[in-house]
Amino acid sequence: MKLATFLPPGADEPLAGEVSGDRVSAFADGATVLDRLVGGDRTPARGQAWPLAEVRLLAPVPRPRAIFGIGLNYAAHAAEQGTEPPERPIVFMKLPTSSAPPGDPVVCPPVVRRLDYEGEMAVVMGAGGEVAGYAVADDVSARDLQRREPQWTRAKGADGFCPWGPWVTTADEVPDPEALALRTWVNGELRQDSSTSDLIFGIADVIAFLRETCTLEPGDLILTGTPSGVGMALDPPRFLAPGDVVRIEIEALGAIEHAIA
Repeated sequence: MKLATFLPPGADEPLAGEVSGDRVSAFADGATVLDRLVGGDRTPARGQAWPLAEVRLLAPVPRPRAIFGIGLNYAAHAAEQGTEPPERPIVFMKLPTSSAPPGDPVVCPPVVRRLDYEGEMAVVMGAGGEVAGYAVADDVSARDLQRREPQWTRAKGADGFCPWGPWVTTADEVPDPEALALRTWVNGELRQDSSTSDLIFGIADVIAFLRETCTLEPGDLILTGTPSGVGMALDPPRFLAPGDVVRIEIEALGAIEHAIA
């Protein structure tokens, strides 16, 4: 099942529902995506339906309680940074206000001069510390702040620095999340072309590592890392500018596309 949060044409209040093909149907009982993640209900949506092209997709869980990021978690990405693969997961946090709709522009703060993309698979947690589903995310990063500040809250956790979606694909539809093609384009130019099979620490390992100290709750996101091909690692580096368009696509999970403003 593909769980989405969306604004129908002319509506002011978002609805949640199920995406099927090129249409989205609202849940007749008024359930939210988080409700479905908590309860595990996979009953098909029976409410009003709209063409996907006519609705505005929002972040499936608009304000996740926690967004965990995992750094240097692709072997080729660690290599392009000139570092050895980490011995254990590198964890950082993005703020709930980082969460943004998959198609809305990402606003670059005036203080940032080196804005970068990171196409990533997001794990969406359900009840009991179990994986409920997966989504596509951009771990937007301010490289200048990341380099000069000892921790990454401002560099990674700025408002709108985590566009994600376009929906949550439930785990039962993804038999092997560690064998999915992941690609990122900037202005139509392919920059990242990899697979989640290049993960250093798999999903189970990352979850076990986080749970050593943190309770994982339904709706929490884990951004599992980015593959090689980020702008910072190109020769010369190529950072994002206003008007650029980033598209990230993951096999079986869909695609998100957003501009830089």
